[in-house]
Amino acid sequence: MAAMLTAATASGARAASPILVMEGISKAYGATIAVRRVSLDIEAGEVHGILGENGAGKSTIVKVLSGIVTPDSGRIALGGAPFAPGSPMAARAAGVSTAFQELSLLPNLTVAQNLLLPLQLKGPLGFVSARRTRDRAAAMLGEYGLGHIHPDLPVRSLSLAEKQRVEIMRAVSRSPKLLVLDEPTAALADPGWLFAILERLTATGTGVLYISHRLSEIRRLCRRGTILRNGESIETVPLEGVGDDRIFEMMVGAAAGARTTAHAAPAGRGGPVALAVRNLAGGNVRDISLDVRSGEIVGVAALEGQGQRDLFRMLAGLTPVRGGEIAIDGKPAVIASPAAAARAGIGFVPEERKTEGVFLGLSTDTNISLSLLGRLSRFGILDRAGERAAVRREARRVDLAERYLRLKIGELSGGNQQKALIGRVLASGARHLVLFDPTRGVDVGTKAVIYGVIRDFVGHGGSVLVYSTELSELVHLVDRCIVVYRGRVAGEVPKEALSEPRLVALAAGQEARA
Repeated sequence: MAAMLTAATASGARAASPILVMEGISKAYGATIAVRRVSLDIEAGEVHGILGENGAGKSTIVKVLSGIVTPDSGRIALGGAPFAPGSPMAARAAGVSTAFQELSLLPNLTVAQNLLLPLQLKGPLGFVSARRTRDRAAAMLGEYGLGHIHPDLPVRSLSLAEKQRVEIMRAVSRSPKLLVLDEPTAALADPGWLFAILERLTATGTGVLYISHRLSEIRRLCRRGTILRNGESIETVPLEGVGDDRIFEMMVGAAAGARTTAHAAPAGRGGPVALAVRNLAGGNVRDISLDVRSGEIVGVAALEGQGQRDLFRMLAGLTPVRGGEIAIDGKPAVIASPAAAARAGIGFVPEERKTEGVFLGLSTDTNISLSLLGRLSRFGILDRAGERAAVRREARRVDLAERYLRLKIGELSGGNQQKALIGRVLASGARHLVLFDPTRGVDVGTKAVIYGVIRDFVGHGGSVLVYSTELSELVHLVDRCIVVYRGRVAGEVPKEALSEPRLVALAAGQEARA
């Protein structure tokens, strides 16, 4: 299917004029330059890749095309006509539709209401018709293979993967001239659903701007890619003729080996059991037992919706435990709240950093120091000097530049937000890390930093339980891997036997339980 898509894209591209042309786009916020003289073009029917580290300018380009940000200089043409949208509504009216990495769905509204915003269908008397809205949304969901999602469900009740699919479907359903996809598969364990949609869409001549840190996806879908670095477009290259090392070098300005050594496999360690789960049940978890030892990284692999999310949230005190036992450092633990999890020494990194992990309206240093307030306060007075020193220490630990600390965390790139969140968890003094997809939507450099932080943590006797949607990440990162299927452990794979095909087979229920 991917090969068909690439071939169709290439042939369509040769026969059509550019659907999008950007020339010399620049945007600055005071002294901070977000993008400088960025240029690229996308041909009709082409999926065009954008590659770059967090902070390279990708999000600014998305906001410019979506009418959220007005560039300071430069020219944009869409379908041969000048394109200068003053609002998201104007961008959509001109034919640009965007599916954002940080989802734009309104959690308090239903799926149907979100799909049909800003206009709701009306009845004969001119009033909004909930029935017509629901029926139209149900038809849309069915058309795009999402008929299992009920249109009356509030968006907040969906899993992150379901939210991502609804976000993408809403953008695609507007029949755009240009579709902008920002890390569209970051929460999807199986991207095949999206690839099939893109094959249909590009066959009609729609251009697609595809932003992803997953180079393998870019190569499968795109004939050409534009590399951004430090806010500038370095080069647009034919992907077939450029190796991964060269692309990485253009992205970061350094040889690949200088930034990826942290991805080497760890040496297994065998300390005492630090975190134990026995016959745990709750949410979609039916019966799970596992151990994590001191000095050990244990991975969890699963296809979407198999109970892994509830497993991690029970350990974080966010999902009620229906049955079974949890033991921390050999002692029974009742984890009925996030505060109880913190007291037990568990540090949790959730899947949705912007809604569950960070406080967007607060500064980055305040976000990091939140876990330190109890230790740095005496008689209700906060030791400000101690707070600043502790924050700087944790920032260095996660390779977060000190210049970001005074900025609101909402102004940082996703990768730097994730570093700050992990820094706060480490600052809490946690002895056991429970990490749900901690590298989702971050660049290769930030991934290397996170891997290094994890390895350093277990090197000092900590324990780590980590879930990832990227099986290759688990293969290279963990000491052993637990595979979850239908709320139970389908098997455990030791380091020496870890491979993506083995994990996929177990995750799909194709092998007998080990």
